[in-house]
Amino acid sequence: MGKRESPLIVWFRLDLRVDDNPALNAAIESGRPVLPIYILDDDGEGKWIPGGASRWWLHHALKDLVGELADLGLELVLQSGDSRDELFALIEDVDACGVYWNRRYEPRAIERDRRIEAELKSKDYETKRFNESLLFEPHEVENKSGNPFKVFTPFWKYCLSKDKPKPLSRPVASARGFGAAAVGGDSLESFDLLPKINWDKRFYQQWDPTIKGANQRLHEFVEQAARDYEENRDRPGLDGTSRLSPYLHFGQIGPRQIWEAFRRANLLDDTGARKYLAEIGWREFSYHLMFHFPDTNECPMRREFENFSWESNEAGFEAWRKGRTGYPFVDAGMRQLWATGWMHNRVRMVAASFLVKHLRIHWKRGAEWFWDTLVDADLASNTQGWQWTAGCGADAAPYFRVFNPYGQGERFDPEGKYIRQWLPELRELPAKYIHRPWVASETVLSEAGVVLGEDYPFPIVEHAEARRQALAAWDELRRTTAG
Repeated sequence: MGKRESPLIVWFRLDLRVDDNPALNAAIESGRPVLPIYILDDDGEGKWIPGGASRWWLHHALKDLVGELADLGLELVLQSGDSRDELFALIEDVDACGVYWNRRYEPRAIERDRRIEAELKSKDYETKRFNESLLFEPHEVENKSGNPFKVFTPFWKYCLSKDKPKPLSRPVASARGFGAAAVGGDSLESFDLLPKINWDKRFYQQWDPTIKGANQRLHEFVEQAARDYEENRDRPGLDGTSRLSPYLHFGQIGPRQIWEAFRRANLLDDTGARKYLAEIGWREFSYHLMFHFPDTNECPMRREFENFSWESNEAGFEAWRKGRTGYPFVDAGMRQLWATGWMHNRVRMVAASFLVKHLRIHWKRGAEWFWDTLVDADLASNTQGWQWTAGCGADAAPYFRVFNPYGQGERFDPEGKYIRQWLPELRELPAKYIHRPWVASETVLSEAGVVLGEDYPFPIVEHAEARRQALAAWDELRRTTAG
């Protein structure tokens, strides 16, 4: 096979789209035949193997990507196994001249990619890596002292001062495919990504896990909800958020595309829209922290929290996990999570706060549960979200900020619309009592068909007492640290 005909391999990971995909674009523009591959490498992910909800999404995203690539005349090779071994086996099989891929920023992925890149270069294969998933790569953003940012506001101010890269156009349909059929590979079904039990039924009602679904959701949000985002984003009973997070995580849409959509809609100076774009900034900040402080997926950034007195409370954790804490706002969120693989962000904060402060269960246990049940489980965002709530991360909410689980519900779901959707056993309760059913009279409960302790539990902890104990634990940590 002549050198000109040697294919370039494009290694897909969390970049499952053809639009604005720098590695794919560069390979096509090279004029060489292009051979895309996706490798399911669970061992290579270490502890953070994609959870059940993520695997459901991955199955459908890969199925969609096969069709998108076919429209360009390309065939996607699917393999499972060690990334390094599968890549080099494919290189040998097709006499490839190089490998292009888009970067990942998880610590284990960085280490793996560096090893693979070094070996490819040592054997004179062409390698190129690109930024696909962020506006700015973590190593490009630093404070005036040349150090990484640890506080969001100056980080985002710096990012806003820089020109935002524009998305790449869709590749031309005349790409030169290599002909993956001759290579073989695994079937998508052999990846065995779909759940064995029938808990994903409502996923199909909630999500269209395709590139088309991502673009449609972005269009609807920009046209219908972005201007009101600041006002409605904390109201879980409204469709006031973008719900783009799983598409962003799997790379079915990128932040450059989102920014460009807002620019074209003349929304960059709109107050509500800028509030949403700041959430894109929080995602960037989470990656910035994970890149510069790679042990934060396991360790608190504020090291004193390594000595915090977390509780071993299996009954409490099980009640939280199943949405049976007796606090409707928390329970509705946990049941929404199980049913749909997603939870409204305001409710995530309250549910997470309840676990780490009312129950004083270690934030890592909550992070692991979210990792398994969220379709948008993203290591950077999940880790920093939990550390923020626990008060042990960069730019964290102070530990002494304890969300009131029923007060939050009364404020952000005053009519109980969200509660009625996810806790049908409380559906007939008047709004006055739906966030605190335990204060309702027996008459009110009877008329609503609710028997506390049977249909719905009493609170597993009393808010004021749980808050007092949490603050006492915080004071003890401060005294220990000071001493």
